[in-house]
Amino acid sequence: MATINRNYKRLAAGYLFPEIGRRTDEWEKKTGLKAMKLGIGNTTEPMSEIITDTLAAASYALAEGNGFKLKNPELETEDILLRDAKLDNYTGYGAEQGNEFLREQLVKFYLNIGVKLDSTEFFVSDGAKCDSGNIQSIFGLENIVAVQDPAYPVYVDTNVIAGRAGLFDNETGQYDGLVYMLCNEENGFMPSVPKDYTSEVIDGMGISERKGVDMIYLCSPNNPTSAVMTKDKIQEFVDYARENKAVIIFDSAYAAFIKDDNLPRSIYEIPGAKECAIEISSFSKYAGFTGVRAGWSIVPKDLVVEGTVPGEVHGLWNRRQCTFFNGASNIVQAGAIAALSNEGQKACMKQVNFYMDNAKIIREGLNEVGLKTFGGDNAPYIWMQTPNKMDSWNFFDKLLEETRVVGTPGSGFGPSGQGYFRLSAFGHRENVEQAVQSIKDNLRL
Repeated sequence: MATINRNYKRLAAGYLFPEIGRRTDEWEKKTGLKAMKLGIGNTTEPMSEIITDTLAAASYALAEGNGFKLKNPELETEDILLRDAKLDNYTGYGAEQGNEFLREQLVKFYLNIGVKLDSTEFFVSDGAKCDSGNIQSIFGLENIVAVQDPAYPVYVDTNVIAGRAGLFDNETGQYDGLVYMLCNEENGFMPSVPKDYTSEVIDGMGISERKGVDMIYLCSPNNPTSAVMTKDKIQEFVDYARENKAVIIFDSAYAAFIKDDNLPRSIYEIPGAKECAIEISSFSKYAGFTGVRAGWSIVPKDLVVEGTVPGEVHGLWNRRQCTFFNGASNIVQAGAIAALSNEGQKACMKQVNFYMDNAKIIREGLNEVGLKTFGGDNAPYIWMQTPNKMDSWNFFDKLLEETRVVGTPGSGFGPSGQGYFRLSAFGHRENVEQAVQSIKDNLRL
């Protein structure tokens, strides 16, 4: 008799963003009005032609003898396509680890911030969210997992599904068995190393006490709080992980939005990180690939956890990808190569700056009406305190009803998000300005 994975039943509720979509659709049908959406972090601005021309050329290259040429033969991308990436003819399966030339370009991309990696340590994928969920599959189910609170839901939900968590406690808003690292206004939304955490272990000697955690999820710049961890703060986690043979899963999907040169864009800027950390990142927000889908993970060969030798964890992820994944789209990887070219990086940073200008508009508008805000200077999200200590979902309803603006309730990111709210800077300028003006004119505080 077939059975289901009963861990799915432990999930507290539906995934956050579909729930926002459902509530918004219901409101629009009921009122006949169109909501202004500053909720989901979905890019909106057209891609650079250097990327779209390359995507088109890579697509046409799959057909023999069509004679398709790039609009501008002087673009650096044409050389990449026709000489280095060798996409001038049909290709079938590619390497599960990713196009070799693309991985070499990623090595150069990291050298720009002083981080030296080997191309074989990069694994190209169809996005950071997928990697964030899949990476836990190479680690033991007995591992104790620590997450920031609040945190991007995929870190928690995938470990619940895997079986590393107990039941959901409605009173605390937490899952038994997971360790929540508090991030609030008092600590600048920066987590502290869970040094004092202890758990019970059953072995041949009976029940004994065990200290520490095994898997630590960090996101910087953080989604949703917009906080960026300092080098000193990350160093604390690296030191802890090395001492305890723990592993850090570091999500740097928003690194391109960091404006402060004193803040790290990669965990590998921190001494010792290659021995204890996996970094996951994405082209989604940087190059507008939210629908195109491309990302990467870095598993250093120096990385070790309990009972392994250097190279073993790297080999496990390689085996996982070869078994479950046939590699990212050849066409999409060509677009990623274009995004990493000199011209592509300039175009991508132009869009990053556009979204950060949106963030400034949102932050200043909210401050003008007396709402307390955080972030928006090194990340494309505004984290705000709900007025009068209002419940996050109640404020979602209030904001929608009074201003037609959709945001994201902070409680959807974890119990410490209660009383907070997230607004996204991804949007057309006219729509962002209209939404902010509506808040200023119509929100009753």
